[in-house]
Amino acid sequence: MLDGLAQADDEHPDVSLTHESGWCLSAFGGGLLVWENADEDSAAPGEMREFGREETLQIFGLLTAGDIASIYALSWQR
Repeated sequence: MLDGLAQADDEHPDVSLTHESGWCLSAFGGGLLVWENADEDSAAPGEMREFGREETLQIFGLLTAGDIASIYALSWQR
């Protein structure tokens, strides 16, 4: 999944996964993660920087499993 970042360009700078609840996790080159829900106005987007590949894959795994609460509880900068 993260191998797509090796071919990142201006049009496709990230890889992302969206849960059926509307929560979306995007990973950008350089270790930037963005956590947001475009369907929920009251939920401010958050970001984390300098995340490693394994940590990023673990968070994507949590989203795949539907564990929104665990991801939301991480130290997102808002």
